[in-house]
Amino acid sequence: MFTGVVFNHEPPDYDCPFCREDPARAQHPLQIIHRYPQVTVRLNPKWWPGTPGNLLVVPHAHHENLFDLPLDLAEPLHRATRDAAIALKRALDCEGVSTRQHNEPAGHQDVWHYHVHVFPRYTDDGLYGSHGAWASAEEMSAMADR
Repeated sequence: MFTGVVFNHEPPDYDCPFCREDPARAQHPLQIIHRYPQVTVRLNPKWWPGTPGNLLVVPHAHHENLFDLPLDLAEPLHRATRDAAIALKRALDCEGVSTRQHNEPAGHQDVWHYHVHVFPRYTDDGLYGSHGAWASAEEMSAMADR
């Protein structure tokens, strides 16, 4: 077992967007879908063209990546990820669900706080060939209501 191994890239002065949940400090609208004791499911403000309304599953405690994540968070994270997938199926009547999680710059991590993406999926939605764009506050609110 690898313990004590550190693979971190977070700059020393990093202002983590997932640790600041004060809407006054948020750069994008913050829509909380469900808060668990150790994890929050929130609407991602960045939407991909064929799969709007993807969710983020984020631990409350700041852990940069999979390498830092305590094993006791595995069950709460998996439960919240499963619940998020079920919520997307019910709310959006999507044909499938994909989960995605990134680690380190070469793994396309760009927020230095562990999180899991949960995407609604549709036949030929082009998720992996497209790029995301920021949703408006109105779009976020309407999607969260669903």
